[in-house]
Amino acid sequence: MTLTLAQARQIIDGALAEARTRNMQPLAVIVLDRGGHPVVFAREDRASLFRFDIARAKAKGALGMGVNTRQLAERAKENQAFFASLSAVIKGDIAFSPGGVLIYDAAQDIIGAVGVSGDVGDLDEACALAGLACAGLGAAQSS
Repeated sequence: MTLTLAQARQIIDGALAEARTRNMQPLAVIVLDRGGHPVVFAREDRASLFRFDIARAKAKGALGMGVNTRQLAERAKENQAFFASLSAVIKGDIAFSPGGVLIYDAAQDIIGAVGVSGDVGDLDEACALAGLACAGLGAAQSS
């Protein structure tokens, strides 16, 4: 299965709707296909300058490492030298904070990732998961 534009838009809409129900800080949300290409991006009014870059780094990091960024953050604590080297090699295009979540299809194949940035990582991740639920898509299971 391929991630569609309609699904990506539903992910964005669901994530932003969740953020508004929680009265969160303004967010940026990006959906990447499995090749790391942007499908849709949205930035709420008053979201700060680097939110696009952080959301993209969360989604791209999850895709590149094959796990969501919550697990990356945990792994980075235990192996700081490796993750510092990794970040240098890929020119910082990875973020070690919750909010980058892999997207799975019904066959459990990765079809993309969503990245959310703007509030604390736990809330960013909750919005990513809400967006996936809104689109009827699965998220990465905790490792």
